[in-house]
Amino acid sequence: MMMTERDEQAKTHALIAYLMMVFGLFTGIFWLIGAVWAMAKARDAKDTLFEDHYNNMISIFWWGIGLSIIGVVLAAFVIGYFLLLGVWIWSIVKLFKGLAKVTSNQPYRSF
Repeated sequence: MMMTERDEQAKTHALIAYLMMVFGLFTGIFWLIGAVWAMAKARDAKDTLFEDHYNNMISIFWWGIGLSIIGVVLAAFVIGYFLLLGVWIWSIVKLFKGLAKVTSNQPYRSF
């Protein structure tokens, strides 16, 4: 499949956002920077091969934030620690799946 210039740019920006979010799993601030990068570049990726990668990253960010807040609140009851661990593992799986797909020039949800 031949990629257009827009596809190439969308892929590059998706890679940057994914890598920042992966690094952010260990530092925190890069999680936010990667998500903001994805949100800022999502419009440029509209109607490209990589459009759904941006939806994936934005979804991981918002679900991760929401579930982490719940996990912090529930940490007083110990179950929150398990929720936080689960969110972290879920994020790793989704981000690395996205990285594997984007480097293979595939949409996130390929059938």
